[in-house]
This record gives sequence, C-alpha cells and structure tokens, in this order.
Amino acid sequence: MRWIIPFLLATTAEANMLLEDFSDGAERRWQYLSDRVMGGVSDGGAVIGQEDGARFALLAGDVSTANNGGFIQLRRDLVTALPANSTGLEMTVRGRNGPYFVHLRTRDTRRPWQFYQAQFPTSEGWTDVALTWADFSAKGRGLTATLAPTDIVSIGLVAYGRDHAAEVAIRSITVTQD
Repeated sequence: MRWIIPFLLATTAEANMLLEDFSDGAERRWQYLSDRVMGGVSDGGAVIGQEDGARFALLAGDVSTANNGGFIQLRRDLVTALPANSTGLEMTVRGRNGPYFVHLRTRDTRRPWQFYQAQFPTSEGWTDVALTWADFSAKGRGLTATLAPTDIVSIGLVAYGRDHAAEVAIRSITVTQD
C-alpha cells in the first residue's frame, strides 16, 4: 500500500500546468498592444522585471476611452493547445487602480473586438487569483457562449474600458486541471 501515496501525490502535483513564470525568453513570448492600433490614444508599455528572485511582467500606462479607445494589453500567443480537461487559470498578480482583465482569444475570434473576458481584482501585494472558464464571457458578436480550452490561441493581461492610470503585474499563470 505504500506505493499508492507517492502515486497520488504525483497525480495531484501534475493536476496543474505552469503556463508562464516569466523566466528567460519571456520578452519574446509576450507582446505589448494598445488601442492605438485602432485609432485610440491610450499610452503605456510593458517590461519584464525581477524582485526577490522571482520574475514578473509589469503592464503600465494611461488608458483613455477618447477616440473610441480604452485598452493597453500584454499578450502571449499559445504554441500548443491547452488540455481539454483544464478548468481555468490561477495567477499571482498585484496592481493599483484595478480591476483588470484577462482576455482570451480562440480560433473563432477573428475580429479585434472579439474575445472572452474575465475580470479580476488586485491589491498592492502579490495575490493569487483563480478564474474558471465559466468566469469568462464572450465579447463581440458571433462567439459561442461557452469557452473551449482547446480552442484558446492567446492570453492577454488587459487594462480596459475606463479612463485610468493602469499598473498591474503578473508573476505566474497556471492552468488548472481536473
């Protein structure tokens, strides 16, 4: 019976999959975008930093809804599909002037205004946030109401939808699984 316990512990540890820890090469995996690509006037940027031995990404800037704008974003394309049995995302974040959002794009989000969105709170200290796929709602016409994890092609950290000075950092993203 002793072999059952290590097997169960290994299975539990493998239940979640680290998607991002902002280790070496994160600068190549993530890209900054703003509403300026569509005529907006929001301004900002993103950097990869390190604090107490842990790396993180920082998204900061001024979000403006002027000229039909209203976002700055740090986005990563996914090279491989997420597991079909995944249930959501866990993130370690901090920020000011929240809330902030995660935007997911799928194979079916062909237009810039189509995405799946979930809101999350922040505080000035590092906080763990859990989002299930059910927390994401479809934005833009023509999308299905439910999100299939195997269809996700990118993930974005977004300051969105209102005039504010944005500052949000993310240290890790984990995909939760059954």
